Amino acid sequence: MKGEKKNKTRILILAIFLAIIFILPFYIVLTNSFKTQKGIFLNVTDLPFGQFFTLDNYIEAFKELDFVHSFLNSLLITVFSTVLIVIFSSMAAWMLVRTKSKLSSFLYFLFAAAILIPFQSVMLPLINLMGKIGFLNRSGLIFMYVGFGASLSIMLYHGFIKSIPVELEEAATIDGCNKFQVFWYIIFPMLKPITVTVSILNAMWIWNDFLLPQLVINRPESHTIPLKMFYFFGQHSKQWHLALAGLVIGMIPIIIFYILAQKHIIKGVTKGSIK
Repeated sequence: MKGEKKNKTRILILAIFLAIIFILPFYIVLTNSFKTQKGIFLNVTDLPFGQFFTLDNYIEAFKELDFVHSFLNSLLITVFSTVLIVIFSSMAAWMLVRTKSKLSSFLYFLFAAAILIPFQSVMLPLINLMGKIGFLNRSGLIFMYVGFGASLSIMLYHGFIKSIPVELEEAATIDGCNKFQVFWYIIFPMLKPITVTVSILNAMWIWNDFLLPQLVINRPESHTIPLKMFYFFGQHSKQWHLALAGLVIGMIPIIIFYILAQKHIIKGVTKGSIK
């Protein structure tokens, strides 16, 4: 009994320590977003108080980010990319699971191997190719996000679909459903937990991505929130007070989305990992 209590105490201490390490960056960002620039330089870890406390950072950052416009750009790109990833990845994973052949196994291995390829290794050739076909715009960006997000999404769907009995599809086929109807009316509704997981993972990645939009989007009116954030960091000065306030503003929508859908994450990942 004493040994078990000691182990529980150690685990608790370790959990608290890890929680502090995880929360610390968020604490620094949040507290310093309410400080003046002078207050940040004097002490980064202090709570905002007195003459160093201000709400003007948020008002100015909101204006500088052209938040409504950049928010709509980020929302459009994120929603369209995520929806297309969910549709195509779920359909591809279903066919790979149900088609028993060497080709389907090879294609699954190909998607799994694609996860190991770093974006930086294909970055320049990809942008060069997209530029030649006139695809360096928001549509091209969405197309590239679908390509980069498909591999992991297919793997998650693949594991989940294995747990769905094939007899359900056979019964639907006997009742007169074609393959399209079997997928959309029988299979896809059952994929809700893993679909939410795939959506959250991809939405968070796409919403926060900076590098790919920077390479693809050249017009200021099409800039996303991460791209707008770049203007707080000039060549000779860095507006940390505005940048931190902008970061908090930019995080709010994706945090709300995560909170609303978080109950499905563990369920989806757990079921997707079996078999």
